[in-house]
Amino acid sequence: MSETATSTAPGKTPVDFWFDPLCPWAWMTSRWVLEVEKVRDIEVRWHIMSLAVLNENKLDELPEEYREMLATKAWQPVRVVTAAWQKHGDDILGPLYTALGTRIHNNGEGPTLEAVAGALADVGLPADLIDYAEQKDFEYDAELRASHKEGIEKVGQDVGTPVIAVPGPDGEQIAFFGPVVTPAPKGEEAARLWDGTIAVASVPGFYEIKRTRTQGPDFSNL
Repeated sequence: MSETATSTAPGKTPVDFWFDPLCPWAWMTSRWVLEVEKVRDIEVRWHIMSLAVLNENKLDELPEEYREMLATKAWQPVRVVTAAWQKHGDDILGPLYTALGTRIHNNGEGPTLEAVAGALADVGLPADLIDYAEQKDFEYDAELRASHKEGIEKVGQDVGTPVIAVPGPDGEQIAFFGPVVTPAPKGEEAARLWDGTIAVASVPGFYEIKRTRTQGPDFSNL
């Protein structure tokens, strides 16, 4: 079943957001989108994608430290989130992502099994969901890959997480990677960035806007 078929509250614009809990950039963007939700009539619908899936066929092209991380650590949190989604429904994704991101990124715990277990407890999910982190033949691998495929096919293989999709002027979805922003804007600043991002993404043929990064999240705990 397509994740993007889920319902939205009347009068709200659905914003589909694909995340991998490992990614600090997706985490910052997700906090921005939640700020936008306070000042614009949007409703965020959370979906899973996976940096491990995205990169599994090109690990040899990556630096050694990223190769090791994507081959091992990257699978554990996203498997647990997928299992929680399959067992407890769509509504658990947002709260669980917030709990995971707070521990992994804000608190500096990193994507450890202890952090994942703590996040499960934070949102009242069964502790035994942690068993899926290292399940050799992951029970919900097909569902994980289908959700990832739905998101990444909207923007192409040359990007990562997050992916955001919204209805365009003609009703068809427009999708984009990012925006990459840190710290997460709040209030009217968040709204201005949202309005500008949607305006740019709505232009047919638009490809990229970018500048040199001067600050960013700390990757050292991953």
